[in-house]
Amino acid sequence: MNSRERVRMLIAREPADHNAFWLGNPDPKTWPILHDYFGTTTEEELRVQLKDDFRWCAPDVHVRSYFHPKGRAMFDLQMDKTHHGQAGPFANCEDPKAVEDYEWPKLEYLNFTDVKQTLSTFTDTYRASGFWVPFYHHVMDLFGMEDYLVKMFTHPEVVQSVTDHVCQFYYDANERFFAECGHLVDGYFFGNDFGTQRDTIMSPKLFDRFVMPWFKTFTDQGHRLGKQVLLHSCGSIHRVIPRLIEAGVDCLHPLQAKAANMDAEILARDFKGKITFLGGIDAQGVLPHGTPGEVKAEVNRVRDLLGPYVIISPSHEAILPDVPPENVAALAESAQA
Repeated sequence: MNSRERVRMLIAREPADHNAFWLGNPDPKTWPILHDYFGTTTEEELRVQLKDDFRWCAPDVHVRSYFHPKGRAMFDLQMDKTHHGQAGPFANCEDPKAVEDYEWPKLEYLNFTDVKQTLSTFTDTYRASGFWVPFYHHVMDLFGMEDYLVKMFTHPEVVQSVTDHVCQFYYDANERFFAECGHLVDGYFFGNDFGTQRDTIMSPKLFDRFVMPWFKTFTDQGHRLGKQVLLHSCGSIHRVIPRLIEAGVDCLHPLQAKAANMDAEILARDFKGKITFLGGIDAQGVLPHGTPGEVKAEVNRVRDLLGPYVIISPSHEAILPDVPPENVAALAESAQA
């Protein structure tokens, strides 16, 4: 059984030969440290050495796919953003019709040549792709975090209009991407960080109104296109996981271990058998501060609790430079034991 088959079966919650492993998406400053330790020179060489089963390549995240004639980003705030609470271009908007006048991204600026080439280099490993669709974050930035949350109460129709514009673009962009590159993709992987260290950012009631309709639409899109659906959401999202399962998510990532109610023991108690887990190895405490032996013990604990349908990976995909490379080695070795 190759890596591609293994991960597909685990996400489908079917018996595989053993658990799978994903290194994640290390911080750019971490790669030189890892290359020096493992004696590698390229990302793919290192992943092969660690027997990484999973490859993630998203358009306009890993490979540029949006080419505005003036070099603007896909969702250009038309301002210099310095912090999440900073008021965005719609902070003072009270009329949904005014939303139409904003310079929204255009589908004709998309080009998938480079991302298609990258995906084609992965043959026997699981390939996750599709637009990342961080619509929750885009809408938050377009208002500013505080203004976004307040306007859900004061001007919900404006929030809905901005959300619709952001999401409709991504939906149509996905249609184009999968029409051209879908044969190279196993799973549709997209992400929005719905949680803080303690709880969800908004109440379940507001989550149901402003997030779930489009979230369900993207999940349905992935399934309609014949792909498994993987969701990334950092933070404590325990109380909305039942909604995500009901919406059809096949696999949940990254299981932020130190966030409230996100430990493997609690997730296993409440959701084991209902969804495949990806992640869960504490990237806040054990990986940066533990010994290789402690890393291996944590891998065994998480695997025993969440298995058999678990893909071992850090509880945040961006491994930081403070994680000793010997702990990365211990993680990879024990993940597939």
